[in-house]
Amino acid sequence: MDATKQIRLSVLDQSPIPQGTTARQAIQNTIELAHLADRLGYTRYWVSEHHNAGSLAGTTPEVLLARLGAETEHLRLGSGGVMLPHYSALKVAENFRMLETLYPNRIDLGIGRAPGGDRLTASILNPANKFDENDFIDQLQDLDRYLTDEQGEGPFVQAAPVTDTVPERWLLSSSGQSGLFAAYLGWAFSFAHFINPNGGPQMMRMYKERFRPSPLLRAPQANFAIFVMCADTAEKAKQLEDTMVLQMMRLERGERVGFPPYEEIKAYRYSDEELGRVAHQRKRMVSGTPEQVHAKLTKLAADYDVDEIVAVTITHDFADRLRSYELLAQVFELTPRTAQVAMAV
Repeated sequence: MDATKQIRLSVLDQSPIPQGTTARQAIQNTIELAHLADRLGYTRYWVSEHHNAGSLAGTTPEVLLARLGAETEHLRLGSGGVMLPHYSALKVAENFRMLETLYPNRIDLGIGRAPGGDRLTASILNPANKFDENDFIDQLQDLDRYLTDEQGEGPFVQAAPVTDTVPERWLLSSSGQSGLFAAYLGWAFSFAHFINPNGGPQMMRMYKERFRPSPLLRAPQANFAIFVMCADTAEKAKQLEDTMVLQMMRLERGERVGFPPYEEIKAYRYSDEELGRVAHQRKRMVSGTPEQVHAKLTKLAADYDVDEIVAVTITHDFADRLRSYELLAQVFELTPRTAQVAMAV
């Protein structure tokens, strides 16, 4: 990464449901956070797809993005991501062509392969899903053709509405395998460090080395996503991180519970068996004061050799979540949108 190049920041929002709140409030929080990110100068705002998850309200990115497009002016809006094996490639193409029609040059189609939930739920979403890698590759190639109107073999079916612009195409991965698919197809690539903190820079390097230019992307384009808790004091940031760690442990145990307040978890004592997993959870996140977070993230960006970081921030108190993104924008010297308008005038 060019040391003189400013790092861009983006948001991945899973629409978390804190304890004591509702899914409706979680979606309202998503709308409010998108407003803030739009004003602060963030680059992208991605929303996730999860199913049968009691603590996350985001199940249909394409529906939520339609609302967020009407609520914002500058952000690129995208899925982080659509779990393609659940769906028809044609239908996904049409969903995102419609979004691109509504909000030209602002839409990112992020594609994932994971179930976005448990295997039982995945089998109900698509009973024909065999979780086969070759099926996924076929779907990606079909999706590519539908988005670019390439005919390919067999009868030609055109995804509508037809527009003069195309959504940016991203493959999301926590294992690196999809990075190879992205390189082969000429798509952008996002690595989920917040899911798997091991091996990401090596997988990113492999993606760039094997990248084949495509008509819509001539050079590699990449970022990585990570849990970020930024606070005014180190003590507050540690509380946010400790709460996040325990919530991740609960989710691993299959507990479908909302995000807890620090007061509920501060007395929790981990068993010897749990301590190894605790260390793993902490590698998935960065926390601290603005200066501490800036140093850690800048180093990670250099390790990944990218100039864009996607921040995933979950807190019990929504005000803490907003404050984290505000501090992050300040320390990375993002240009607020109002300032951009003023300079243009």
